[in-house]
Amino acid sequence: MLKTLHFSLAFLSVAGFVIRAGWSYGGSDLLQEKWVKIAPHVVDTLLLTLGVVLAFSLPGGPWQGWLLVKLIALLAYIGFGVMTLRGEGMSKHIGLIGALLSVSYIFLVAYSRNPLPF
Repeated sequence: MLKTLHFSLAFLSVAGFVIRAGWSYGGSDLLQEKWVKIAPHVVDTLLLTLGVVLAFSLPGGPWQGWLLVKLIALLAYIGFGVMTLRGEGMSKHIGLIGALLSVSYIFLVAYSRNPLPF
């Protein structure tokens, strides 16, 4: 059940990012709405908290290589997401591509539990 909730929150987080990225490209005023600024932080906090709980419940604990690369990829995803939502021109495009590639890698590693899931 916790794993399913974690996956659901991950997909919700990414869907929210994609929607906000679309609004950012379109110059939508919705990005300035209070709930739009707060909701992603709530979802992401729940997602990360649940991820830590799940990591500690794994056989062997959270000290596994594939979890470390997921964490590094998460930091890349956050950085690219900031570029996407706050950047302009080419940096916005690079941010979007980088964020989508980063989160795809995170999902592949999570599914395979292998840092080289290709």
